[in-house]
Amino acid sequence: MQLTNRKVVVSKKEQSFAERIYLPAIAKGMMITASHLFKKSPTINYPEEKRPIAPVYRGQHVLKRDENGAERCTSCGMCAVACPAEAITMTSGERKKGEENLYREEKYAATYEINMLRCIFCGLCEEACPKEAIFLTDRLVDVEFERNDFIYGKDKLVEKIDKRIDVTKRQTQAVLDFKKIPGLKHNELYDPKKLNTGNKH
Repeated sequence: MQLTNRKVVVSKKEQSFAERIYLPAIAKGMMITASHLFKKSPTINYPEEKRPIAPVYRGQHVLKRDENGAERCTSCGMCAVACPAEAITMTSGERKKGEENLYREEKYAATYEINMLRCIFCGLCEEACPKEAIFLTDRLVDVEFERNDFIYGKDKLVEKIDKRIDVTKRQTQAVLDFKKIPGLKHNELYDPKKLNTGNKH
């Protein structure tokens, strides 16, 4: 019974003497191997040497501060909802009087954790964030020996005041233009003079 009309032609060509002793094939393989001795080695001495990283590379996360040094995150949970790997968890806290320089708005993230073993570095968290609080950087996630050490809290995620992390390459031109529009609550810095004045944003 013939299932298809396809036919396979089997070659029954006799091997020559040179093909039977395999010496030409061995010599050809040795020449290819020897040619690699004169090529530049692709190996680099990491971490002393580092390869150039593309601007769109997505690495370790950072929780940004504003120009006054206050944390931008308001614990709205948009990043956690957008995360397809469910790697982000947080608990909310309420800003107390005198903490205006620490947290940008009345609600802030008391705890913020990212499970780096679950994270797929898709970047959806930074797209979902309405406060431009979380970004993916060009930093590599550190190697750890215990699973619990891959759960990054605010101690590893929030940028240091004296060591700001440049994320301008992650911001689109549309976002940069939006930030220049005056009078928007989205990027407004804390000003105690504007409190209880009845102004609506």
